Order: sequence, then structure tokens, then C-alpha cells
Amino acid sequence: MSKKRIVVCGGNGFLGSRICKSATARGWSVTSFSRSGEPQWSSITASPTPPSWSTSVTWEKADMLKPVTYRALLADADAVVHSTGILLEADYKGVLTGRESVWGGLSRAFSETKKGSRVDPMGEGAGGLEPGERDGQLTYELMNRDSAITLAQEASGQNVPSFVYISAAAGAPMLPKRYITTKRDAESTIASSLPKLRSIFIRPGFLYDSSRSFTLPIAFAGAAGNMVNSMVGGRLTALAGAAVEKPLKADLVAEAVVEAIEDEGVKGVVGTQRIEDLANVSWRRGML
Repeated sequence: MSKKRIVVCGGNGFLGSRICKSATARGWSVTSFSRSGEPQWSSITASPTPPSWSTSVTWEKADMLKPVTYRALLADADAVVHSTGILLEADYKGVLTGRESVWGGLSRAFSETKKGSRVDPMGEGAGGLEPGERDGQLTYELMNRDSAITLAQEASGQNVPSFVYISAAAGAPMLPKRYITTKRDAESTIASSLPKLRSIFIRPGFLYDSSRSFTLPIAFAGAAGNMVNSMVGGRLTALAGAAVEKPLKADLVAEAVVEAIEDEGVKGVVGTQRIEDLANVSWRRGML
């Protein structure tokens, strides 16, 4: 097992921090970048105290919408991971918190199209991505699609061999369709336009962990839905999407991501079963 250097965009997040942890356990050199730098640990773990492994990560501040702020961090990396995005846009959050009217907020949230970046994410020499919506809203198109495409292009330009995009298994009835279509658009563009990269598209369902107690009942309901869906031959998938996909522990997905980087035979879409298989390989490797 060779020592690698990886860069994680969004390493301060729920899944990203666990990817950093799994990589440091292998003795890899790990750099995370995000707007805040080091995580606010109480928001992603059960304790506000930084875990011991965190001192092995270089926590950098950079803006994923502005490649000039992170470009130098990608030099000599073996892999770059895009582990950031949004689940709910501001319109939807506004309705849930009472800041937006139900009709106005949901009609905009569930609109068929919204603008991504004003700047082409595949454009040469672009100074950075700029929100295309008039109010500067961070849309699925900008955060889930354009930021990933730009990061992948920057990685390819630095001759980074591997790029991992944290995608999703499917959409869900309570989410705008654009949540998943923008992720699929990112996958398609990266795969077709950047052939030098070994692109890996991780597609988990709902992620849970005991440190986020609110995720446990959701995961329980998802597991029950997955069981029922299996009993009816998967016929609920088209209707319920990720709501009937098997929920996965965040640590398991992180192990799978690191193992996928290690195994050069892994490329393309990695679904739930393959995620579990890769995590099992990783854990067996750690027992040797």
C-alpha cells in the first residue's frame, strides 16, 4: 500500500472529515480546503474537541468557486475529492424556517431550471465561478454541478491522476428534481470532457451516524423502505428514489472512498453495493 497525497474539497463536512480520517489512518498526506478551514467539530462529531487524527490534516481556507484560491494546493496530489454541495437551496430552507411564503418559496425551489455560474465552468483561464441568479443564490447548478466540473478541470490541468465526486444514489420525492439532475450532469461532463482523469462517482443513499442523532430515525425508516422495495423487486425506486435506497453509515462510505482511490481498477459509477464491498476490503486491509 503506497503512501498517497490527497486533497479534499469540503473536508470540514460530515462526510469529508471522515474521508480525511480514513486517509490519515493509512499514513497518507491529507489536505482539506473550505471557506472555514478546520471544522467546527461539534457540528460533525459527538464532541467539540478536535480528534487526535485531525493534527495529521492540513486545514486550508479557500473558496471552491475561485480556483485561484486552491489551485496551488492540488500540485503533486494523487487524488482530489469533491465532497461538498447543497441538499436544500435557500428557497426551500426559507419555507422550512418560515422566512419565505410556502407558495413563493416552493414554486421557486421546484422550478425546472435555475442558473448556475455566469462563467463557463469549462472555460479556459476563468477567474472563478459567479452565481447566475440575480439575488446571488447558491443553486444546485452552481454548487453541485459547476463547482465539481471546475475542480475536476483544475485537477486534470495539474495532472492529478484520480478525481472522486461524491454524488448521490437518486433524488427523493421531497427534493427538487434538479438536486439529482445537476449531479448527473456533473458526472457526465467530467467523464466525457476530462478523459485523462480516473473519475470515480460515489453514489450513496442517506448517510447517518450516531453523532448526529437526528439521522438515526431517518436511517431506520430508510432501511425499512429499502426492505419493502427489495420485497417488491425494486418497483418503488422510480417513485421514491433515495427514500428506499439502503442508508449507509458515513464512516463506511469514507472507507470506500479511500479504498477506491487506492484501487486503480475502480472508476466510473460506484453504487451502494460496490461502496459496501470497497469498505469491507478496506477494513480487512486494516486488520492485516
